[in-house]
Amino acid sequence: MLDRLTLDQLRVLVTIAELGSFSAAARKLQRVQSAISQTIRALETSLDVTLFDRTRKFPILTPEGAALLADARQLLRDSDMLKAKAKSMAQGVEPELALAVDPLFPNDVLIDALREVQGEFPTMPIRLVTSGLGVPERHLRDGSVTLAIYALETTGAEDVEAQFLVEIEMIPVVAPGHPLAYLPGPVRRDALESHVQLILSDASSGAWTRGVVSQNVWRFADLHVRLEFLLAGFGWCNMPRHVVAEHLAQGRLIMLDVAEQKGFALPLQAVHMRNQALGPGARSLIGALVSRLQDWRLGTKG
Repeated sequence: MLDRLTLDQLRVLVTIAELGSFSAAARKLQRVQSAISQTIRALETSLDVTLFDRTRKFPILTPEGAALLADARQLLRDSDMLKAKAKSMAQGVEPELALAVDPLFPNDVLIDALREVQGEFPTMPIRLVTSGLGVPERHLRDGSVTLAIYALETTGAEDVEAQFLVEIEMIPVVAPGHPLAYLPGPVRRDALESHVQLILSDASSGAWTRGVVSQNVWRFADLHVRLEFLLAGFGWCNMPRHVVAEHLAQGRLIMLDVAEQKGFALPLQAVHMRNQALGPGARSLIGALVSRLQDWRLGTKG
């Protein structure tokens, strides 16, 4: 008998429970009271339980009715969400916004931008993959994401569309107990070459060597694991200034005065495949990121 269960029956049940009477539910739903009573009897037949005690002046939910009320409300919410999601997709909104983001990108900016997109498209699911050097592009190419945020120069891809977002300042840093921290004046290249450099690396992007100086390198796929080894004094490396700002302020890291180059700026782009147009959700996210990055740049410089 459960196949006769309808959303309308559940809506009538919830309305009676909220308003406290069949007559009040009839007025709200703009039906005659006899139709409301008939709907509840049909629902009770379908469920094989008595939902209301009708022996008093006003109907009272039975224990069974009270137990089923929360489920009825959830089913109605799910139904409303389903209809809203279908309407959104009919208007061109993506069934899902899937994106891969390099950890170099400032996380606070990403969170604020995604919150704005969520508010604009509340029924659109968002799937976020955070992955290091070279991996966001791989996700883009295998179709698991439609948008990727990373440094395009790390792969050199030319068959994609990219929009510049921000330059990430990369600075040479080391733990205060490391031998490089004790060298006076600007540190020459030959001094750097003799010490372990901790670098980000990925099998698909092994050709990217910007900022690599030392002959002896330790390779890491994860930015934050590399940071842990950096703090432990295993070597030196170029790190995003915003990632190590607190460690610099607390003295857990120091910035090296390098004679050859004080650091470099790494541009990050929003990238998608040239043959795949971005939907409204992805376009909204890029707009939100661009807007927030203007303030973020001012904050990091200040």
